[in-house]
Amino acid sequence: MERSGPSEATGSDASGPDPQLAVTMGFTGFGKKARTFDLEAMFEQTRRTAVERSRKTLAREKEEEMSREKELRQNEDIEPTSSRSNVVRDCSKSSSRDTSSSESEESSDSSDDELIGPPLPPKMVGKPVNFMDEDILSALPPPLNEEEEAEEEEEEEEEEENPVHKIPDSHEITLKHGTKTVSALGLDPSGARLVTGGYDYDVKFWDFAGMDASFKAFRSLQPCECHQIKSLQYSNTGDMILVVSGSSQAKVIDRDGFEVMECIKGDQYIVDMANTKGHTAMLHTGSWHPKIKGEFMTCSNDATVRTWEVENPKKQKSVFKPRTMQGKKVIPTTCTYSRDGNLIAAACQNGSIQIWDRNLTVHPKFHYKQAHDSGTDTSCVTFSYDGNVLASRGGRLKTFFLMYFSI
Repeated sequence: MERSGPSEATGSDASGPDPQLAVTMGFTGFGKKARTFDLEAMFEQTRRTAVERSRKTLAREKEEEMSREKELRQNEDIEPTSSRSNVVRDCSKSSSRDTSSSESEESSDSSDDELIGPPLPPKMVGKPVNFMDEDILSALPPPLNEEEEAEEEEEEEEEEENPVHKIPDSHEITLKHGTKTVSALGLDPSGARLVTGGYDYDVKFWDFAGMDASFKAFRSLQPCECHQIKSLQYSNTGDMILVVSGSSQAKVIDRDGFEVMECIKGDQYIVDMANTKGHTAMLHTGSWHPKIKGEFMTCSNDATVRTWEVENPKKQKSVFKPRTMQGKKVIPTTCTYSRDGNLIAAACQNGSIQIWDRNLTVHPKFHYKQAHDSGTDTSCVTFSYDGNVLASRGGRLKTFFLMYFSI
């Protein structure tokens, strides 16, 4: 099999490879034919080389024996006939060894004739096989690097041990609420629906089961007119949604967006906030009662935390008034129920966290003065499932606070 020279590969012949294509591909030798190997010829050449080497070895042994015979004649004056008989005996043994080795080699060659593989290149036929030849080494796969193998094994072990890789995040989508900041999220207890609210005053409803490839919300509305949405939360049964906005009146809508009730607005000219029927300033957040259906609470800039009932929107159920250690008013920035619903916790702007018994509104049961820095807005408080730990998220230096207590 003849190979085309460089002039043929780079010439103007239309059948030859394009030299520009070889430059573009980034390697030389583009367009050359693949090398083929004849394994039968390679094994035959190896057998012949072995036979020749064995013959040379036998001849060398004969010469050594002859030299030894001459030395014996000179030193010990041994009879030539006896030495010749010994030499003949040794030669017969060596010849028998040669014949037996050739027979074994021929039998092995007959078994090797059934091997299948690519033919040997023409230039290698009739020559001894050198396994260090560049042509043969180029056809062999590159050796494995032990360091690379060790690194790959370490990476695989790290991936298996890393808990982040165990999160089932193989499926994800991006839901675009609008052009402004998304400030509130609420997930249905069954996980079938999602509700989002933002600074664009919109509340959008997303149904995962009925969503198509466009990933659009099936309903959009503005329940609080021109007020930013601050908090959205589904009730435990999933049939109602608590909407808390920048206004002083919280709203409750059903799962399809229709209004169920709206809290009454209080009288801002009354000094004692316990004597008003509702909030008189901007709301911050709200939360449903974990056990009682239809009960929820809200906190506001009027320095109160109020509980409500869906059936009675004209008046709050109870009022909690956070105070400093000196008895002054302090604004609550977030509030929540305990897991059993018996405690109400609120974080205030002076950095304190105050906890009341749900049935006792006068004095807090627990009062922690410096949970966070004064003047910062604590954005979240939540109870543990056993009710013995309270976690809060602050606004500045002390960004996280854990409080252990016993009821």
